Amino acid sequence: MENLDQRNQIIEYSLRLNSSNLSPLRSGNISLRGKEGNIEGYLITPSGKKYETLKPEDIVFMGLNEDEKNDSTNKPSSEWRFHRDIYTNKKEAHAIVHAHSPHATAVSSHGKPIPPFHYMIALAGGDDIKCAEYATFGSEELSKNVIKALENRIACLMSNHGQVAFGKNLEDAFELAQEIENICHQYTIALKLGQPKILSFEEMKKVLDKAKNYKKG
Repeated sequence: MENLDQRNQIIEYSLRLNSSNLSPLRSGNISLRGKEGNIEGYLITPSGKKYETLKPEDIVFMGLNEDEKNDSTNKPSSEWRFHRDIYTNKKEAHAIVHAHSPHATAVSSHGKPIPPFHYMIALAGGDDIKCAEYATFGSEELSKNVIKALENRIACLMSNHGQVAFGKNLEDAFELAQEIENICHQYTIALKLGQPKILSFEEMKKVLDKAKNYKKG
């Protein structure tokens, strides 16, 4: 079987979606950029399977060319389209985590970006966290909205849906998704106290410069 290590890694992090409560039961999905033969594509969790039942052969390979046929007996996640489009539009993306994490989903239901109430907002790549406009799950419209919200970003919310984050590997993408959930949790607490103070554009520019070396310190 091709890509066995990658398939096992996807299963490992899929189980973490449940154990960390980042995405309960069958919700959310995970993918990794990869190849099968000469075909450029990605491996993605299948549709409708509980994560604790996943086996390597259940993970689905999809070509980046939408006309590539999928020979797997399993259907890919219904959200395969925005995974494909992220890999196509973001050459630096090698792993994607999409989660219905509780606080990110709650904040996303307001359909608004998260302003810089905290400097850690910069981890998503900019001075706010964008929220993709709502569209039906799995649709081309949703994928277009996600790509727009990810402009100059590596994570975003998805209105009335959840969040998506990408990275150079699954560890980074998963950690970023956890950070986004934590930021959303803090934001919901802040809003209970009233409107939080928002950091200035100038301050966020300083923070963004520092954030480039955040993991190197």
